[in-house]
Amino acid sequence: MSVILLRALEPKDIDFLFELENDQDLWHLSQTQQPFSAHLLQNYIANADRDIYEAKQFRFAIELSDKQQVAGFIDLFDFDPKNKRAGIGIIIHRKYQGFGFGSTALKLVMDYAFKILYLHQLYANIAIDNLPSIQLFESAGFELAGHKKDWLFDGETYKDELLYQLIKS
Repeated sequence: MSVILLRALEPKDIDFLFELENDQDLWHLSQTQQPFSAHLLQNYIANADRDIYEAKQFRFAIELSDKQQVAGFIDLFDFDPKNKRAGIGIIIHRKYQGFGFGSTALKLVMDYAFKILYLHQLYANIAIDNLPSIQLFESAGFELAGHKKDWLFDGETYKDELLYQLIKS
C-alpha cells in the first residue's frame, strides 16, 4: 500500500502537470479556458518555490512514496494571512481515484494549514454535481456554508456551486 507524501513541485513533474492542466474534461475545476504550453508550465514549476506569503498560493504534489509517482495535486490558494484563511482545491488523476489518496492528502494539508501557517479557516468551492468532492470535504469536517446559484457556466447550462468551510475549533 502506498504512503502519501506532499512535496513541492519539481521539474520531473512537468509531464504529469501538462497532462492534467491540458485535460479539457478538468478545465471546469479551475475555470481554465485554454491549454497551457509546456514552456509556461516549466516556468510555473521554476517559480513554485515562491513563499506562500509572497505568492498567496502553493501547490503540493501528492506523491505515492513507494512508486515515486505523482497521483495529483492539492493547492492552497487565496492565502490571506491577515484573516488567517485560504482556499483549498484538490485534483487526483483518474487512475488514482478511489484509493483514499485525496482524503490523506487533504488531512496532511489541513495539518499544515492549521499547525504551520496558523490559519483559522479553510474553504472549498465545489460544483453541486461533484459528489465525490462533496463527500471528501464533508468527511474531513468541512460544513456547507453557502450555495451560489447559477455560478458556473459550462458553455451550455449554468450550475450551482457550494461553499464548504472548516473553521479551526
